[in-house]
Amino acid sequence: MAEVEVVREGAVQTITLNRPDVMNAFNRALHAGLREALKEARDPDVRAVVITGAGRGFCAGQDLTEFGEVPNIDDALRATYHPNIHAIRALEKPVIAAVNGACAGAGLSLACACDVRIASDSAVFVPGFIGIGLVPDSGGTYFVHRLLGAPRAFEWMVSNRRLTAAEAHAWGIVSEVIETDSFAPRTAEVAAAYAAMPTRAVAMTKRLFDHADTATLDEQLEMEAQLQQAATQTADFREGVAAFVEKRPPSFSGS
Repeated sequence: MAEVEVVREGAVQTITLNRPDVMNAFNRALHAGLREALKEARDPDVRAVVITGAGRGFCAGQDLTEFGEVPNIDDALRATYHPNIHAIRALEKPVIAAVNGACAGAGLSLACACDVRIASDSAVFVPGFIGIGLVPDSGGTYFVHRLLGAPRAFEWMVSNRRLTAAEAHAWGIVSEVIETDSFAPRTAEVAAAYAAMPTRAVAMTKRLFDHADTATLDEQLEMEAQLQQAATQTADFREGVAAFVEKRPPSFSGS
């Protein structure tokens, strides 16, 4: 059984973490499978990516049975988690975390590295790290800080409080909570909606928000100007203007 399953439906690529017996905890094979799946997602025909989990969990974080075998944790993080987090941020298309169940530790970091998070009403969110005497990693402090601000992010990470899907929605961690029975079709609907957007404009918007964290106002204004110029050269810009003038819905091609 492959640790990661990849399915392509139209312009949507779904990446399923597939170790359901251990709540899709990360081991070396899962990291490698995710890396390959994210490489496949670079295909221009893919216009939206979904990351989800098999069975009852999204991802429980690191498989601790393998953790003790690693002599240098810092090197292991650089070789496994870091490339996949960077790959998600580098993808020039929206990445949706479809959190179907337990989301903890590095699984929480993974979900928060995505552009959009939706959750099943059975999902739970647990920082996890402090509960075993560790610090958040895999971008957890970076992305949770962006989502919640420093005071709330610190309190949550250190308290190790378990959030329900409803609480995660109230905090702004997820944008939508869906009944478990409707989760798969609604995820497909959300992904299809993102895949139908002007993909290059979405990608450039993603770059702008990442840049905004460390940019001055002048730097951000300049990057907006440069990317707006690039956006005006796309087929989707021409289609968007034509559709507006003709009073019809646009049909974006992603080019």
